[in-house]
Formats: sequence, C-alpha cells, structure tokens
Amino acid sequence: MRLSRYPVPTLKEDPSDAVVASHRLMIRAGLIRKESAGMYAYLPLGLRVLRKIIEIIRDEMDRAGAVEFLMPELTNADLWKESGRWHTMGPEMIRIKDRNGLEYALAPTHEEAFTAMVRSIVSSYRDLPLNAYQINTKFRDEIRPRFGVIRSKEFIMKDAYSFDLDEEGLEKSYQAMRVAYRNIFRRMGLETIPVEADTGTMGGSQSEEFMVPSAIGEEVLLLCEKCGYRANQEKADFRRTFPSAEPPENLKEVSTPNIRTIDELVSFFNCDASKFLKSIIYLADGKPVMAVISGDREINEHKLKRALGASELELAPDHIVEDVTRAPVGFAGPINDFNIRTIFDASIRHISNGITGANKKDVHFAGVTPGRDFTISEEADIALAIDGDACPKCGSSMSTTRGIEVGHIFKLGYKYSMSMNLTVLDKNGKAVHPIMGCYGIGVNRTMATIIEQHHDERGIIWPVSVAPFHVWMVGLGKSEEEIARTDEIYEMLKKAGIEVIYDDRPLSPGFKFGDADMAGCPLRITVGKTYFKEGNIEIKRRGSGEMETCPKEELVEKIKEIIASEFGKY
Repeated sequence: MRLSRYPVPTLKEDPSDAVVASHRLMIRAGLIRKESAGMYAYLPLGLRVLRKIIEIIRDEMDRAGAVEFLMPELTNADLWKESGRWHTMGPEMIRIKDRNGLEYALAPTHEEAFTAMVRSIVSSYRDLPLNAYQINTKFRDEIRPRFGVIRSKEFIMKDAYSFDLDEEGLEKSYQAMRVAYRNIFRRMGLETIPVEADTGTMGGSQSEEFMVPSAIGEEVLLLCEKCGYRANQEKADFRRTFPSAEPPENLKEVSTPNIRTIDELVSFFNCDASKFLKSIIYLADGKPVMAVISGDREINEHKLKRALGASELELAPDHIVEDVTRAPVGFAGPINDFNIRTIFDASIRHISNGITGANKKDVHFAGVTPGRDFTISEEADIALAIDGDACPKCGSSMSTTRGIEVGHIFKLGYKYSMSMNLTVLDKNGKAVHPIMGCYGIGVNRTMATIIEQHHDERGIIWPVSVAPFHVWMVGLGKSEEEIARTDEIYEMLKKAGIEVIYDDRPLSPGFKFGDADMAGCPLRITVGKTYFKEGNIEIKRRGSGEMETCPKEELVEKIKEIIASEFGKY
C-alpha cells in the first residue's frame, strides 16, 4: 500500500478533548475520528488493527469449539419483557419505536436474542452443548462517554453464550472460555489480571473479569500477592477483626448542634470512627431502605444492591430522608419507630457503646448496644474493601490497583432459559432447562488498551500480532532513478507476502520518520542515501530502537526472521 494513496491523517498536536494516551494517539496516528460524543469512525489504518484483533478472537473462539452467528442489532422488546429486563436495564438501553408503534432496543447485549434463537433450533440433549458467539455492534447510552473508545455509546463486542445440560457441562464451557480468553489477550500482547467480579444486571452465580492494569482504569482491584486472591472492589471480600466487647453503658441522648458528618462527630466525641453507626437512606426499586455500617467503613453499593435483591439502587434525596427519619440529613439511626427495611453490615453487632443518630435534629444517641437498643433483623457484608484490608483467604494485607476491563465471563445459570422457557428433552424424554454461560470481550476497548500498555513519547508501539502493517517503508529518493529503485524494493516486499506500507510522499525525512513512529508498526525500513551509495537498507525496530542494515538481496529473509521472532513473544 502506498501512503500517497492511503489516508493516514496524522496530527502534530494533541486533540483538546483527549485526556488519555490511547485517545490522543488513536486520533493523532490517524486511526479514528470523532463523529459525535461517544461515537467514532475508524479510518483505514485503525480498521486494519480492529480486524486483526477480531481475527485473533475468532480464531481462539473457534479453537474452543464455539460457533459463530450474526444477530440483529435491533432486538424486539418482547424478548426483553420475557426475561424481565425491559424495565430494569436502565436508561443506558436505547429504546425506539417503529412506524407501527412496536418497541425495540438497540441491543446493549444479546442474552435474550440468543436464548430465543437457540430456543428455535434445539430440542434435544443431543443438540447440546452449544456455545454460540458473534462479533457485532452494541449500543449503550452512556451518561458520560469518555476516554475515546474505552467508554463509548457504540462499540463492537464479541459476546458468546453457552448452553449446557447440567452444571458439570457449564463448568467445562466456562473453563474453556477462561483458557480461550487468556490465549486471546496473550496473543495481543496484553498483560491481564483475572479477578472475581460482580454479576450485575446479567445475573448468575459466578463471574470473572479480565483486567489490564492501568492508571486510567475505572475499576479498582484488590490484590493479595501472598495467595493470589484477585477481586474487583465491587465484589471483593476481606477478613474482619472485631474489638473486644466493653461493659454496656446506659443509652443516652447527647445534644450535637449542627454536627452531622463522621469527621465532625469523631472530633466532638473524641473517639474512633469505628464507634459510630452510620445510617444511610437509599431508594431500592423506588422504596426507602436503610443501610447501617460502622463509621470507619464505606458502603459497597454493589453488595448492598445484591443483599437487597434490588434492580435499581440510588441514594435517597434529602426530602425522602427527612420524610422517613423526621429529621434533617445527618441524624438518621437504627433506633427508631418508623417502618423501614434495614440492612446491617456485619460490623454492627460487634460495636460496644456506640454512637448513632437519634432521628432528631441536633441529637445523637451514645452508649448504643446492638441487640438491646435495636434488633438486627437483616445482616450482610455490605462494606467496601480497601487498600490494606486483610485477604479473605490468607489474612495478608491486600493492595489496590486500577484496571481496565477488557473481558468478562459469567455463569448465568437458569435466569434466561427459565424466564424465556427454553427447554430440551433429556435422555428420559423429560423437558429440562439448559444452563447458560455468557462471555464478552470489548473489541474497541481492547484496541485502546493495547495502546495504553504499548506506547512511548513518540507514539504507538504495536505488538506484531495486531499491527496494521508489519513494515513501514520510508522512501527518501529524490531523482527518478532513486524513486524507481525504491519502488522495486516495495514491489519485492509485496511479492514476498510482507505486510508493508510505503511512504512515497514527497515530504521531508523528519516528517516521514515522525509519522512512522506515531503509527507504531514493528519495523521501519529506510531506503535512502545508504542504499543508493552502498547498497544497504536500514532496518529499525520500533520497540527497542535497535538499528541494523542489510543488502537488498537479504532484506526479505531478514524481515521475515525478525517478524517471526516478534510473533514468538506472544
């Protein structure tokens, strides 16, 4: 491919709205252009990378025994209503009506569509197991698209859905996908950390995320270096220690004028934050609930949502808090006579002589004894694990790091096969529901994440497996003869099957070298004075900067040798 006929509109300056490396470099290297907020067009160079990522995914999915389908991106609302998710997916799902008033969704995911499709083509246990996948466009109306294609409204996803006769079969399908995902990301040159994760709106009993460590990651990971425990903070557990019980004091009211926050209370009472019973009012599926936790911890809203069995969870607005507690915000507590569902963290029953809001303006209770002064009706782990907490498995101190999620696998169980009445006949002729798994990879996000891990101050450094071209050839000839001799080398490389883009533009060497570094192809070969005078062609490795020369006659074999050695790293 000649660069004079191949649009690679590189930029010398960073775009004003790009704050992370991948977004800046994808724009500057001419891979993408912004269409509107959260929507991007892929230019030829970027599309080549995207397709290589897709082919790696497709190859490993096929090796794992999955079979490829292609589903409509527009899904009928009736399917979502069958599963019960039409009203629980939230505003991120884009809903539309056609001219006849029929409702549809621009699919953010395809559990319902695949379940309905499989329902129409399988009937017997002989048809299982089945792992069906697609690589297709998804849509989510993100409230805050950011970081370029890392969080966008329109994106490409590989989503797969396994259907098995029993849990033993699901376990085999799940493990096959775990292996496939490790192979996929390894081949792309990505270092990933698999972590335990929350199943969220997808449902199911178990899930695992594949995270790429990154300072820009939106996810916080808890890691134990001693035993290898890994978990997303949304899911992470930790080992607790509790203070010894103290002799109970009498319950008493204390005037606390305009003292509401934990920090203010700690200063006022001159005690540790762990003495306080922090009570927070939420709306769970529109109904007020109270969550109570010790003052030194924060509530993990994912755990709380799971404990409540809620589809939607949000902090209650001030007027709801005041209506429920009959007091201003900051004075809520579990010692009350109002009828509200209350979830207590596991820390609460171990607090001695605690302090909590009295549900009166400017008043708190001191000397609080759980069990005596209020009943713990529902108890759950709703605390957020943080840096330094003890590992739930071995007790060692855990550390935190941030990560970008590139893949997620779920054991869905029977959530969709039962709600959508997918059945097959077992060996005894009895109708049974298959058990399902779900496995997703964000293709665009993976592309950006590769750049986050592989770049320097000059631009992108593509792993050879996903590079748009293996060789970026720079021609510096000026005369007709020099240009003709350079063209011969280009034709020779093409004939040898080498992926090469040839910068034949009449521009300065510095400009051409800058574009080559920005685009990040593994090898840059320069046909210039050294070749025209001495017969040697310069080869430079983008990653290490290592340079060498070789004659034209040896160039093809030398490039193939280097490319093969680069592939060997992955």
